[in-house]
Amino acid sequence: MTRADAIARAVEDFSSGTFLAELDRRVAYRTESQNASRGAELRAYLEQEMRPAFTALDFESRLVESPSGKAPFLIAEHIESASAPTVLVYGHGDVVDGMEGEWRDNRDPWRATTSGHRVYGRGTADNKGQHSINMAALRAVRAARGGRLGFNAKFIVEMGEEIGSPDLAKVCDLNREALRADLFMASDGPRLSADRPTLFLGCRGGIRIHLDVNLRDGGHHSGNWGGVLANPATILVNAISTLVDGQGRLQLDALKPPRLTNQIRSFLADVKVEPTEDEPSLAENWGEDGLSAAERLYAWNTLEVLAMSSGNIEKPANAIPGHANAVLQLRFVVGTGIDGLVEAIRAHLVAKGFPMVEVRAAQSFAASRTDFDSPWIKWAADSVQATTGKAPAILPNFGGSLPNDVFSEILGLPTIWVPHSYPGCSQHAPNEHILLPLTEEALTVMAGLFWDLGELPQPLT
Repeated sequence: MTRADAIARAVEDFSSGTFLAELDRRVAYRTESQNASRGAELRAYLEQEMRPAFTALDFESRLVESPSGKAPFLIAEHIESASAPTVLVYGHGDVVDGMEGEWRDNRDPWRATTSGHRVYGRGTADNKGQHSINMAALRAVRAARGGRLGFNAKFIVEMGEEIGSPDLAKVCDLNREALRADLFMASDGPRLSADRPTLFLGCRGGIRIHLDVNLRDGGHHSGNWGGVLANPATILVNAISTLVDGQGRLQLDALKPPRLTNQIRSFLADVKVEPTEDEPSLAENWGEDGLSAAERLYAWNTLEVLAMSSGNIEKPANAIPGHANAVLQLRFVVGTGIDGLVEAIRAHLVAKGFPMVEVRAAQSFAASRTDFDSPWIKWAADSVQATTGKAPAILPNFGGSLPNDVFSEILGLPTIWVPHSYPGCSQHAPNEHILLPLTEEALTVMAGLFWDLGELPQPLT
């Protein structure tokens, strides 16, 4: 059998309906990790769905309980040779709230429903559809090689990604030997666009910054006190403007990343951020001067105002409020120093005349990415191009955040993400979906990657 045979088997898996039936069965598990009553469903997904699927692939699997008592993990492995490359693959089976009743045409979020070139259902894009593609590709390669993969494969499936992966780092640390590998390769998030295969090497980090102005209890009549009482909302918006201006440009050096290198610019030189017709248009004159849209999104830091509150917007009173609050988020790339960031912001606001603004941080997660010189990057890009005839976009990091640092820092692996969704997939919202043409191509991409991994006599170094 040949590489072409493995890819053909992956296509047959799709065209026969086998893959979509499998996905429909997995979507039916209501694995909402943010819902405390779904503990049994989270466990059932691993015990009743994942373990039998891995057994069929000749993997040995076991459940690993989470240290905090939250949802369990599944670790599965298939070992063929001590000298063959070993890949670690990740997926998460938990999803966000199903949002029943909010889907177009009253679709059931717990069914994989095909309409036109879309397949709707909660988890189709994030992440049941994506790890199902990878498992189906393994099945195609194994069948083409007569029951062998040609390499060693390990999987870890978690059920708490949508609540911030609270136990993933600890579980991986405790299971370092079981998860030892030469390469981490997984799928989550969207491609650059639906028609361009994409590899991303890591993730931006994130930290939430809370700004609070608490001047007094209750409101005071704006006619009687306007002009003589300080307004916390006015103070807050002006304080924020000293951190990020009206065009989204960072104003404080402590919020900025290191200077972009020529190497990063070269990776992004052919990357175009081009929304489709059902996605929002890019804003003109927004973000850091002198950078392309791709550089702003994938290689720079952004400070976004996520929420603001003062008074009652639904029933505004003619009163000066006593409090104002805002939650901001800094998305940051590797090399950004965030130790001491809160202190730097606080000192900056004091210097700008806003000592009354209280600053605190929450929900911090790390930035990480694979070394640009890793031979695995070219290997993966060459494989994808051989399968699709398209040069994949290679992004230094995903614009959003995933627990990549667990695999790159704790396990010390080169990390390559091969996403199978697209920016308009509506993940985390009603009408989440995957695209049929993209899904078929993704199956062939992964079959090609797994076949090529089995052709390596030893791991790349």
